[in-house]
Amino acid sequence: MPKTKSKIDEKMLTKGELRKLNALRKSVGDDLGTEAFAKWYAQREKDEEASDPNIALIEDALNPLIEKISIPRGGAYAVRRGRGRFIVEAVSLKT
Repeated sequence: MPKTKSKIDEKMLTKGELRKLNALRKSVGDDLGTEAFAKWYAQREKDEEASDPNIALIEDALNPLIEKISIPRGGAYAVRRGRGRFIVEAVSLKT
């Protein structure tokens, strides 16, 4: 059975999204699985955009500081709101 060209750029998908796409293709066939995944993916993008407006505000506030702040690879920080200020703490990812 020849494979059909999908309209989805599989290189841009995450590992979990690829697993979902392949599972759909396996269960209901290539064409129907790709179509179902495309509809799900389009709906998911809309849901993510409307999920939390604070993320965009924080990104916009921190982008001008990108040249001034050096965050090491694997560095993780938690930002909390205090009384009239922000508290930034390093987070240990090791368990």
